Amino acid sequence: MNSMIPAAILLLVVIFIAVRCIRIVQQARAYVIEFLGAYKTTWNVGIHFKLPFVERIAKVVSLKEQVADFPPQPVITKDNVTMQIDTVVYFQITDPRLYTYGIEQPMLAIENLSATTLRNIIGDLELDQCLTSRDIINSKMRSILDEATDPWGIKVNRVELKNILPPKEIQNAMEKQMKAERERRESILRAEGEKRAAILEAEGEKESAILRADAKKQQQILEAEGQAEAILKVQTATAEGIRLINEAAPSEAVIKLKAMEAFASAANGQATKIIIPSEIQSVAGLAAGLMESVKEK
Repeated sequence: MNSMIPAAILLLVVIFIAVRCIRIVQQARAYVIEFLGAYKTTWNVGIHFKLPFVERIAKVVSLKEQVADFPPQPVITKDNVTMQIDTVVYFQITDPRLYTYGIEQPMLAIENLSATTLRNIIGDLELDQCLTSRDIINSKMRSILDEATDPWGIKVNRVELKNILPPKEIQNAMEKQMKAERERRESILRAEGEKRAAILEAEGEKESAILRADAKKQQQILEAEGQAEAILKVQTATAEGIRLINEAAPSEAVIKLKAMEAFASAANGQATKIIIPSEIQSVAGLAAGLMESVKEK
């Protein structure tokens, strides 16, 4: 009975050690395994068994994309302006073995490398170029950092300049410059608006004058056409009357009486001088003779 207790205890110890040696590697993780202090293998996703006492897990590495936000770094531009720039580096571990054994404190190395790279790039640019060429700076830094960290098993995906902080006096000058630029654009827009309004007003007056001239022209044309039509109708009526007279074949006495009526109508006007044709004179004499003979009777 006493001999069974140590055996049970030994069995429990063995089971405990065996359970402790079983490892399950999660997704997006990798385990670096050493055998007697030397690198042996890298465990990827799945279940694995570690030899007790001779194998150990040297490092657990995350394969996810990581973000390193570094504090602002003082840099000097080509035109001797000191600025504070902080960077954000997006990287991913592609080789757990190189990441474990390639360099000591890889994050500190990336921070220092990004600071020195940033100073070298900004040193070749002036202030205005630094403020307007972020994409170029980001691309250069990513290329340099990716090449430098490749022996460490790190892939640099992106580098972003988070903030660019020039000195306070330069910020004030830039704000005044931007304010002046906005006022200049406002003045230009106002002048262009007034110019456009004047042009539209002139075009409106021009079109109005053209329309008035066209209306007057149409009125005169209609009046002329009406007068021409009236004259045509009068001449047509006159011709028709002459035609009817010619068809009736009037006698000479009738013609003379008509002439007398026309003379009487003319005498009722405002004319100061009237010329009497000889035919009418003879008719008038005839009429006077008839009147005398009637009185004698």
